[in-house]
Amino acid sequence: MLGCMRSAFSRTYPLLLSRCKVRATAAVMATERPQVVFVLGGPGAGKGTQCEKIVKEFGFVHLSAGDLLRQERDSGSENGDLIESCMKNGLIVPVEITIALLGKAMERIGAKKFLIDGFPRNEDNLDGWEREMTEDKCDVKFVLFFDCPEDVCIERAIKRAESSGAMARSDDNLESLKKRFRTYTSHTMPIIERYEKKGMVRKVSGVPPPDEVFEEVKKVLKDL
Repeated sequence: MLGCMRSAFSRTYPLLLSRCKVRATAAVMATERPQVVFVLGGPGAGKGTQCEKIVKEFGFVHLSAGDLLRQERDSGSENGDLIESCMKNGLIVPVEITIALLGKAMERIGAKKFLIDGFPRNEDNLDGWEREMTEDKCDVKFVLFFDCPEDVCIERAIKRAESSGAMARSDDNLESLKKRFRTYTSHTMPIIERYEKKGMVRKVSGVPPPDEVFEEVKKVLKDL
């Protein structure tokens, strides 16, 4: 009888140990996944300015989808012309390009908290993210949405272009900005609404001065 019990235990123990190891590994992976906050709003809503402040105050790493695309365009990449054409015409760059750039940047930096600014911009972006950046790779906490009307956004972006001079972005002109805002309204707002239904949107007005906006942002991130 005792021999039978020992035999059964010897067969069962490795299986139990294996299951425990799998569960422990899964728990570690869950805790080590980087946290992601998507930052969305119209062109000129103040996303970049607020992301700079969040980085200093809360230790996030800021990844701007637009900046990564511009760097890729300027690097002489084979996708450079396509990226430039999309930007000038207010179109959304194919998701495969943007996801690849974001994934490489996150892997290279290896941080635990990321602000991803200007992404996802449409359903295709979101589907691509959910397909490639599965839940075991990162943990999307919520969308930080800067709500700002079109006239304020465009006025700010034009002023940014004028103050930048030779360094102005090629898509910071009135025609491109209007196209970009139309794209944002028709393609990005549905994404925000989709996350809102899940209770995953934190809306902050982007109209007040930057320091006032940041006071509201801090309340959101302290909850996180």
